[in-house]
Amino acid sequence: MFLAVAGLLSTVLTVFGSASAGADTVGAGSYTTTAPGPLPSGCADLSTNPRHWVTADAPAGAVPTNDWWSSILWKRTNCAYGEPLFAQPLGFRAQSGGLGVSYSTKPTISGSGKGVGEYHFDYKEDFVVGVSGLAAPEVKVDDWSDWTVSPYLSDGAHTLRATIGSGLPFAYFRATGGAAQIKTAAGATVDVWSNSGSTIGYTVAGHDYVAFAPTGASWSVDGPTFTSSPTDKDYFAVAVLPTTPSTSSADRAALATEYAKYAYDHVTGTTVSYRYDEADSTVTTTYRYTTRAFEGSATGTVAALLPHQWRHLSQGSPLPQTYISSRGPLKVLTGITSFSTAMVFHGVLPEIPGVADSSGADATTLQNYLNAEKTDPTRQQSDDTYWTGKGLGRAARLAEIADQTGNTDVRDAALSAIRSKLTDWFTASPGKTGHLFYYDDKWGTLIGYPASYGSDQELNDHHFHYGYYIAAAATLARFDPTWADADHYGGMVDLLVRDADNYDRSDERFPYLRDFDIYAGHDWASGHGSFAAGNNQESSSEGMNFDNALIQWGTVTGNKAVRDAGIYMYTTQAAAIEDYWFDTHDEVYPGDFAHKEVGMVWSNGGAYSTWFSSAPEQIQGINLLPVTGGHLYLGDNPAYVKANYQEMLDQAGRTRPGIWPDIWYEYLALGDGDAALADFRADSSFTSEEGESKAHTFHWIRNLAALGTVDTGVTADSPLTAVFVKDGERTYVAANTTGAETTVHFSDGTTVPVPAGRTVTAGAHTWTGGGGPGGTDPDPSPTPTPTPTPTPPGDPGTSPTLYLSAGGTLTGAAGTADSVTVASADSVNHDGTPYKPQTFRATGLTMKYAGGATRFDLAVDAQENVGNGIQLQVSYDCTGSGTWDRVETYRYFATDPVPGWEHYTDKAGLLSATGTSCDLKDGTVQVRIWNALGHAPSTVATGALSTVQLP
Repeated sequence: MFLAVAGLLSTVLTVFGSASAGADTVGAGSYTTTAPGPLPSGCADLSTNPRHWVTADAPAGAVPTNDWWSSILWKRTNCAYGEPLFAQPLGFRAQSGGLGVSYSTKPTISGSGKGVGEYHFDYKEDFVVGVSGLAAPEVKVDDWSDWTVSPYLSDGAHTLRATIGSGLPFAYFRATGGAAQIKTAAGATVDVWSNSGSTIGYTVAGHDYVAFAPTGASWSVDGPTFTSSPTDKDYFAVAVLPTTPSTSSADRAALATEYAKYAYDHVTGTTVSYRYDEADSTVTTTYRYTTRAFEGSATGTVAALLPHQWRHLSQGSPLPQTYISSRGPLKVLTGITSFSTAMVFHGVLPEIPGVADSSGADATTLQNYLNAEKTDPTRQQSDDTYWTGKGLGRAARLAEIADQTGNTDVRDAALSAIRSKLTDWFTASPGKTGHLFYYDDKWGTLIGYPASYGSDQELNDHHFHYGYYIAAAATLARFDPTWADADHYGGMVDLLVRDADNYDRSDERFPYLRDFDIYAGHDWASGHGSFAAGNNQESSSEGMNFDNALIQWGTVTGNKAVRDAGIYMYTTQAAAIEDYWFDTHDEVYPGDFAHKEVGMVWSNGGAYSTWFSSAPEQIQGINLLPVTGGHLYLGDNPAYVKANYQEMLDQAGRTRPGIWPDIWYEYLALGDGDAALADFRADSSFTSEEGESKAHTFHWIRNLAALGTVDTGVTADSPLTAVFVKDGERTYVAANTTGAETTVHFSDGTTVPVPAGRTVTAGAHTWTGGGGPGGTDPDPSPTPTPTPTPTPPGDPGTSPTLYLSAGGTLTGAAGTADSVTVASADSVNHDGTPYKPQTFRATGLTMKYAGGATRFDLAVDAQENVGNGIQLQVSYDCTGSGTWDRVETYRYFATDPVPGWEHYTDKAGLLSATGTSCDLKDGTVQVRIWNALGHAPSTVATGALSTVQLP
């Protein structure tokens, strides 16, 4: 939650109609066009003219909000110029004389050690870029694209138009009425180290910059002011270099020369595109730049990639130098017009499957918990959009669990409550002023009333609030598909989707992906972003709740555009959360910031705090709720889960959480289900968090204790899937919320048939549960489903010789000979970086390190395909902690185009190795095999033909 202190498209469009004065219909639903409450407001009369701060040349359609640059379009504090804009690596601030520029490399940290509160890379102005004589009374916005904006300053006689963007080391300018001018900050240490022709290189406060005037111009230096000689050309650019005080003069000059190649090819726009590949569960995202060459023949630009981008980069070789930022090191690509990332989507579930014993005392306890909720499944705290959403989410969890366990009375009571509340909110009848949505065509937004936490006047948190509505609608749609179709209430659900994150660029009623920052990889909660630290977001997990809701809704209704938008945002945001909220790689937070998590991410930093509480349980816990089958990403790193849980206890000075214990026990279950279950049994008298219930908490913990932890090494060709592992045994989970039977294929060769409307598990646990579409009663005595390919015999626990198994395991006995297919490299060089790998694991290994190196002999075959290069990586987790202590990557093996097995062995040599060799004590070994080169798949033999010898 955020508390602000200071294709249905064609169908939906065809069913719009007029209901009554001031209301529009959408199928059986409706929204009002007469505001029932307060509207967005700011320094100008924004309620009637939100385009007050937009020029006549700006794009048509709804104005963007909730962005990194929103404060200059929607001014709430500094009515003329807005607040600082943090674009990474540069920061900017509009002012009368031009655009201020900051490259902040030294964070300000409040407190020290255990009690530290927050860190910020504050805006510290190095200089102002302007036009001689400019005295603009205000700044407006002349253009925007997916991650750039063009501020515009004018006093009538002079104009300055800039284009700035996330990840752009360059700022591009067009100027009229005077000479281009750079005024360095008062009192700053300035050193001009190069001034030749149209280019000047200078250092301000230890930061190296280069300014590029048009060819034929020159720069004059008058103390702290640099002025370009007049020409008939109005363009120029300034760039910050990725240097440090230790960078040599020669290296600095070389960087300046490299950047100069692209200084005149100005970025004029940016566009993202994404593709979800079901077969290999990969999300490919492409970031494209539109450029205009003002002079010269070079094309392309320079881009600084954030950690969540460069960790998953598909192609390109970044420079060795990096930028310092509040998001950690930024890696630099030069001469590009686009770059792409490839991320693995690990799947989501409607709910954790009920694999635990369905009889006995625990089963009775669960049913008692469920029955206690029958009379009031939503049990909401307040009547506004946020708390109504929380109540809907609560009821949806109860409906899913009751359905799994055959408690149709509670299931139907929960579904009835969801249906009643959603239908009420989706109906704007004459005279109604609450429990309805209002569409404002000036702001391009849908506001629910009663509003809360600034969702009306500041457009805060729409994704937080509406995610709960959409998720509950997805649960209801499983059992009542008629309610969810476009002729009934599906169109209203789609409007909520489009308001928070419009997935359709052609729909100008709402801005494209309003709340989702495409380049930053995550949402922003504040509509106006008017803070000295930029924009902010507190509950990353409620942002993920929205993304998961789109996946669930899109899947159950057959709308792949919505589903894939959800998968794109979910997968990208999970990677961003891993770095920016949790810093699991220990590369983002400053060294003196001691926490493992921040409660809030700001544009220029992070804070161990919330808007509503100083309790550690809530500072850290706000990024864990709501707990749903769409939040399994929180368990991708079980070791981090346990460490983060322990930090919360240390900060709170407790042995068990004193606030939100249910949320914390559910989170701990993702790292250690047995420990979480023991804690719950010892402490089950707590009051549930407002969106939780004892039934869901007990169901979640009890079943994760049986399933184990999330296994990210196996994917599937269906989005509603997950894999768990405990004691070396996998459980495969697949849900089918549609009306047709399907078969799910997992990447290790396991196949699982899934009947319509059911959730099925296979492997270590075999179970079937869930009612079909239309409310078919579930089978109270689930029957086993076909098991996956059996694991070959042979305990790997003490055997140094391991065999590849088609089941995705490493075993101590050869087993049955078989083979697996290794995906194509898609004509991209993946040398050293696993890409769509086949993964094999052995757990519970105990043996002494005898010295020497890993040995392997793999039988590989590319058939008649030319140019493939197969590659192997071996990782050692010495104690089974979830952290790799040593990772060895071997040079790839260039296969021949002749059918028949070839031998890829350790003689290829090490490409890289990190960590040290170790004794294995209940340890884990993982082997990943992929095509580093080529455009076609390869085959690797399993069984006796492919061995790995541990040292």
